[in-house]
This record gives sequence, structure tokens and C-alpha cells, in this order.
Amino acid sequence: MKHFHETKELLDNSILFYIVVTGMDGNYSFVNQHYAGEFSHINSDFVGQPYHITMHPDDMNTCVEVSAKCFQNPGKLFPATIRKHDGKGGYVYTQWEYRAMFDEQHNPAGIFCLGYNITEYVSERLELHSAQKEIEQKLDIIEKITFQQSHLIRSPLSNIIGLVGILDKTSMDSNNNNICDMIVESSTQLDEVIKSIIDIART
Repeated sequence: MKHFHETKELLDNSILFYIVVTGMDGNYSFVNQHYAGEFSHINSDFVGQPYHITMHPDDMNTCVEVSAKCFQNPGKLFPATIRKHDGKGGYVYTQWEYRAMFDEQHNPAGIFCLGYNITEYVSERLELHSAQKEIEQKLDIIEKITFQQSHLIRSPLSNIIGLVGILDKTSMDSNNNNICDMIVESSTQLDEVIKSIIDIART
């Protein structure tokens, strides 16, 4: 356990990393100054207190499962993401690596945990996810508009242009011919506008 003691001494004054050691009874046997200060709103002295007093109740099973993996795989580190009470009715997100501790007789002695605050990262990830979802929704709307413009509007418009073309070939006076020509011209212009909108939406 010598290397655990060395690590504790090295990072006891860390302003970034938390160090926590829990015994086989599930109580804290050591916390570094950063952890003690960050969660002082929960308790002024963590040593001897149950490990779960700082965390979201739903994350207790995560600790149990990860700890079991540590003892099943001595010497290996296992990750755990744990929510901790922030003292304001909410939670901060923390990322940890757990490793099993053994005494000189190789008997289980507890869990060594090294962690840090990832709340800002989680918040940014949630914002990114929300933005991506909004983009997907808008793309879906654009696809629907493109389909409607391309099929539901241009199809009857093409029919109108075709019908006017037929009328234009029938015997009509000059006034009606002029009206047909204007209908064809306006329909063609409208068709070009619709095609332009479709092209913009697709790009």
C-alpha cells in the first residue's frame, strides 16, 4: 500500500483532483483537502462517514458494481461517473477511477478513488446534443418543404402550363391568346422560383 500513501501525499493539496479512500466497511478513511473543501456543505469531517452521503442515490449501485470489478481484477483501474450534491439542490458531475487496495497479507483493504469535476464538460455536451437535435428537426422540416415544393406544387403547376399550351393551339381571339401567353409566362416564372427554392433547400 506504499504507492497509495505516496499518491495521497502527492495530491493532498491538488486543486484539480479529488482523492478518496474507503474502507471495507464502506466508510471514508481518507479524503484530500480539495474533496473536503468542495463538499464541506455536506460534512465537516468525512472520515468515518458512509461513502454515499455525498452522492445521488441512483449512483450508489454504480459504486458497488465498480468496486466489485476492482476486487475481481486486482491492479486494474475502473471508471465511474458519479453525481455529487452541490449544496444548492442540484448536483455536480464527477469522473473517477477506482482501484482495489490490499494489505500486506493480500487481504482486501478498501477502494482508492481518484476523481475530478466534469460538470462543465457535461453541460457543454448536453448543449451540443440539444443543438444537434434542433438542427435535425429543422433539416426534417426542410426535407418536407423540399418534397412539397418538388412534387405537390410543381406537379399541378406543370399541368397548368401544359393545359395552357393546348388552349394556345385552339382557335381563340387575340385577347384570349394574350391571356394564355401571360399565364404561360407567369407559370414559367413561378416554376423557376420553386426550383430555386428547392435548390437552396437541398444545399
